[in-house]
Amino acid sequence: MRGVTPPAVTLLDVARAAGVSKSTVSDALQGSGRVAEATRDRVRAVAEELGYRPNSAARRLRRASTGAVGLHLPQTATRLDYYMNLAFGAVQRAQEEGLDVVLLAPAGGASGPLASRVDGLLVIDPEVGDSAVPGLLGSGVPVVTGERYLGPSPSPAGAVVCDNAASLTALLDHVRDRGARRPALLAPEPASAWAEALRGAAAAWGASYGTEVAVRTVPFAATAADTETGTRRLLEADPGIDAVICAPDGAAPGTLRAATVLGRTVGADLLVASCVDGAANRSADTPVTAVDLRPAEYGRACAALLCDILAGRAEPGTVRHHTWVLETRPSTTGSRG
Repeated sequence: MRGVTPPAVTLLDVARAAGVSKSTVSDALQGSGRVAEATRDRVRAVAEELGYRPNSAARRLRRASTGAVGLHLPQTATRLDYYMNLAFGAVQRAQEEGLDVVLLAPAGGASGPLASRVDGLLVIDPEVGDSAVPGLLGSGVPVVTGERYLGPSPSPAGAVVCDNAASLTALLDHVRDRGARRPALLAPEPASAWAEALRGAAAAWGASYGTEVAVRTVPFAATAADTETGTRRLLEADPGIDAVICAPDGAAPGTLRAATVLGRTVGADLLVASCVDGAANRSADTPVTAVDLRPAEYGRACAALLCDILAGRAEPGTVRHHTWVLETRPSTTGSRG
């Protein structure tokens, strides 16, 4: 039909015709990676035969000029075990690609001079109230977020997400299986995708069982003292609560202390669990059941996606999914064995 321009040939088209992966095609055409010479020649011949032409925008994304990427964590992250493990994982994966990682100051941004000193950015758990995030997303370099951003800023180049609603549902199902019928959740305001998912899952779970999950607000990076106070007030106001799930990292030991003060027996008449696992849960006097979000692996996954976008191995707009593991311990099982 006249006047109709045929669709441009893509890397995927070349990969299918050559019988190799998309990343192999990218490496072969760029002269990078560990690609056998015969494979490189075949890929180039197929690309020429099909009329493949590299996309100019993709070429710009692949041009790594500074040898570094930036990492932005929530402002309260420096004292949280979860984010430190995540950062170590991200650094390790970036170094495998020959990239350094620059940790951004909590109140800073990447607009202006910093944007010219990094090839891309990792923005972890972006909160709506974090004034730095809009500048990071609009900095002009590829950005990968750990969890989605709820604000109106430009979309990132990619995201790695975890099914946090499913993880809380699994915790609630677990405490119900252990006999709890009046669970409660201590969670932050829904200013991040993580907190929003937890609150939504609590409401949905309660509706499915015809009961309300009592939700009390605590800071995003609540301390054990914060949750001790919150738990005492919760249980004093409603002694019928028989399970408390703490959302923030490292905060569950505060709930254990509150239970002791109020004469409750953890693992028996009060079950305690956490949405984020860490050293504080594992080493508590009564070890705490928790969701292991595998933070080091999560950091690696975020860095891997950014590296793949910079190298042209992944298309901008890619979303990848990260898995979690439920670790059951005496705080809900009532047994130390």
